[in-house]
Amino acid sequence: MPTPTKKPVVVVTRKLPDVVETRMCELFDTRLNVEDKPMTQAQLVEAAKAADVLVPTVTDRIDRAVLTQAGPRLRLIANFGTGVDNVDLDTARNRGILVTNTPGVLTEDTADMTMALILAVPRRLAEGAAYMRDPATKWSGWSPTWMLGHRIYGKRLGIIGMGRIGRAVARRAQAFGLQIHYHNRRRLPEDAEAEFEATFWESLDQMLTRVDIVSINCPHTPATYHLLSARRLRLLKHSAYVVNTARGEVIDENELARLLETGAIAGAGLDVFENEPVVNPRLLASDRVVALPHMSSATIEGRIDMGEKVIINIKAFADGHAPPDRVHVAML
Repeated sequence: MPTPTKKPVVVVTRKLPDVVETRMCELFDTRLNVEDKPMTQAQLVEAAKAADVLVPTVTDRIDRAVLTQAGPRLRLIANFGTGVDNVDLDTARNRGILVTNTPGVLTEDTADMTMALILAVPRRLAEGAAYMRDPATKWSGWSPTWMLGHRIYGKRLGIIGMGRIGRAVARRAQAFGLQIHYHNRRRLPEDAEAEFEATFWESLDQMLTRVDIVSINCPHTPATYHLLSARRLRLLKHSAYVVNTARGEVIDENELARLLETGAIAGAGLDVFENEPVVNPRLLASDRVVALPHMSSATIEGRIDMGEKVIINIKAFADGHAPPDRVHVAML
């Protein structure tokens, strides 16, 4: 890194909140993406060649091709996001480049949106709102048999991934009278299970056959790619709902679309998609799907908190200290 008298060159790949960019410019020699257009892979390579610190977002593919062409001065990738599946961690480690993320700051925002989808899909909220706005339709008033959905009170919620976000979802779900079931790499301590009155399933297959709503809250890693595979999706009840605010790659999206089309699954609430920004048109065409544009973490407060985490990680590293949010492969 540069000496204390020389500011590190920090290249930011996307537009961040003004307050974050202003502070970065005060502390570092910062190069901003004022137009906020996603960088091409060639532009990411040029950024990696010029930077002491690269600040990408979760949609920037910092893969082996980018990292092997990075300049010798690049020593830190301060990811603006909690997930780091956009960064080739193995190649970064082999080249002596540290990677940090922004854990914890988006927990409550993402859990809020997860709960919103858990409510929206069974109660057909998006479908009802679209009907009211459609100029081709005219609401004729209340009817005892129209726009009927399903209550969530008393239903079983199966949470896949009981980390920070999974637990925050469990707390909210309890308040709505849902019974908490979960599958996780490690079982929670007894006191945590007691707090949520949660049932642990070592076997994901067994949990899926029993729950009414599935909430995906695990990271995308090689081990979780298509964790909800075609075979596992077919284990769900016909009355079950799937909610995903984690990563689209965790679900076999084509099979999910097929099951929704045939009525083999009751519905889905999706904030993330397997091939973003491209969305499977079969999902968008389905009345059984509430689709959102990857906005679970989209709060002003959350974005500013993320930026502050990025700044802290860069400042600590530039000052010769260990960044507090360094990512280790073993953590994933």
